[in-house]
Amino acid sequence: MIEEGSKSSKSMVEKRQLFMEMRAQNFDVIRLSTYRTACKLRFVQKRCNLHLVDVWNMIEAFRDNGLSTLDHNAEINVSRLETILSSIFYQLNKRLPTTHQINVEQSIGLLLNFIVATYDSEGHGKLTVFAMKAMLATMCGGKILDKLRYIFSQISDSNGVMVYAKFDQFLREVLKLPTAVFEGPSFGYTEHSVRTCFPQQKKILLNTFLDVLMADPPPQYLVWLPLMHRLANVENVFHPVECSYCRSESMMGFRYRCQQCHGYQLCQSCFWRGHASGPHSNQHQMKEHSSWKSPAKKLSHAISKSLGCMPIGEPPHPVFPEAAERPQDLAHTTQLRPVASNMNDTVLISSGTPTPSKSTLESPSRLDEEHRLIARYAARLAAEASNSTQCPPTDLSFNFDANKQQRQLIAELENKNREILQEIQRLRLEHEQASQPTPEKAQQNPTLLAELRLLRHRKDELERRMSALQESRRELMVQLEGLMRLLKDEEQKQASQTGTSPHSSPSHSASCTMPMPIRSTSAGSTPTHTPQDCLAGVGDDVLDAFSQGVPRNLRNDLLVAADSITNTMSSLVKELHSVDDGLEEEEENMRNGREKVSSLKHSGKRQSTPSF
Repeated sequence: MIEEGSKSSKSMVEKRQLFMEMRAQNFDVIRLSTYRTACKLRFVQKRCNLHLVDVWNMIEAFRDNGLSTLDHNAEINVSRLETILSSIFYQLNKRLPTTHQINVEQSIGLLLNFIVATYDSEGHGKLTVFAMKAMLATMCGGKILDKLRYIFSQISDSNGVMVYAKFDQFLREVLKLPTAVFEGPSFGYTEHSVRTCFPQQKKILLNTFLDVLMADPPPQYLVWLPLMHRLANVENVFHPVECSYCRSESMMGFRYRCQQCHGYQLCQSCFWRGHASGPHSNQHQMKEHSSWKSPAKKLSHAISKSLGCMPIGEPPHPVFPEAAERPQDLAHTTQLRPVASNMNDTVLISSGTPTPSKSTLESPSRLDEEHRLIARYAARLAAEASNSTQCPPTDLSFNFDANKQQRQLIAELENKNREILQEIQRLRLEHEQASQPTPEKAQQNPTLLAELRLLRHRKDELERRMSALQESRRELMVQLEGLMRLLKDEEQKQASQTGTSPHSSPSHSASCTMPMPIRSTSAGSTPTHTPQDCLAGVGDDVLDAFSQGVPRNLRNDLLVAADSITNTMSSLVKELHSVDDGLEEEEENMRNGREKVSSLKHSGKRQSTPSF
């Protein structure tokens, strides 16, 4: 009984872990409910590592787990949900570099508990397929445009028209997310939610759907959704502006500028908490800035806008064809992954092309060529789609020509793929033949090989010695430069104090503590130390010049030190010349050795040639 009680208590702690960590962030001090909700959901997204999963990877996971063939109202249990989440995060770790791997088990546990707490609060142990798709497609990473296009493909009919009942079901499921983070009073679902977004007597197509949800401002119930994406985009944005309240000299994230108080700007922390100072009030209208533009850029932007060199208003999204889009479940697509995976892996979709073998993915030139062909093919399809919207639908000859061009392009891609496979096979055979041992290699003289290895070892030693001598020369030059700078500064100081000519001989006490550059192991770093530390290893004359106890003439000591360094440099240059001569001699020996090996090869061939 005690063990069962400890397990149940541990399970409760795991279920509440994410919410406890969210409460520790103290998001409730944010004054506006929109920012408060977006910050909480962004925290959940990052804590569960969903921001690393693109929406296209999420759609692929739905397809791989068989969800694209299930009805939206079908129910799945928690164990299958855990299997789906496991496939999502394990595939994510395969795409990430080894230095950015995530804790898969922890991510699965946190996200599973959050989904169960959000969509199965009564403890039935089941949730619908549509609820899981809506939640994961909303909370994953990627562009909001791609997410909305996928959502529209799930709530529209075969004619590309939105079904109001399905959109109402989507709102019912997606608005459970703000309720799960304790923001239900502001963004909870009501029966009037659909009517506030779309009038039910109007036919809603894809472009209208995107216009409404990506408008500024968006519908009241979904105003937190685009804000969550803007938060992700400005997390590392820097503004070199001072906050008018907290007096911070720089801002990170959003920047807010008052439309009434001239030059009054607040950082996102002060604005979210409702701070104000001076004549500014929280009732004033504030403009949100997600980037920083210098005054010169603002001036050029205003001039270009006034002269008509740039469009005044840009559409929030590209205009898509009015024809119905195929549901984006990726049921008949293949995914071509780049060879080098990184944090921003791109999913390349190619419909109708043959799936390449594993060996073909190892050729960067093949990938580049195929990417260019796919891009050209996509551009042609986009141009044909835009032209088809302008031409009457009864133009059958145009459709026939377009289909013919598409088939020709697909045939070109298939031929190119076969040529690449043949080239890869040929290169593999050449590599295998080159790697096989030959009788000529076996007939080489082992004495010559040992001599060559000795010559290479000697050359490496000389190169290391050359590098050490060059480093010593560089350090001595740095010390000499510091000494001359110290002498110049002392002369200027004495001249300013006595009013005499700077060329007069200055006197200095033995306890001088003026800074000067010393030896450093990294370029560009010049830490400041005392002159005694700067002159370590130069010579006794220089050390005596800065020793404490007996005052000496600093100018004469520095001149002596400079002579000492000059002599040292001369000896170093001579030694470098001698090393260069030795390197030339060793290179000549290596060339002679190669000629001997070559002559032995030719002699071996002549001996092995039969005579008739």
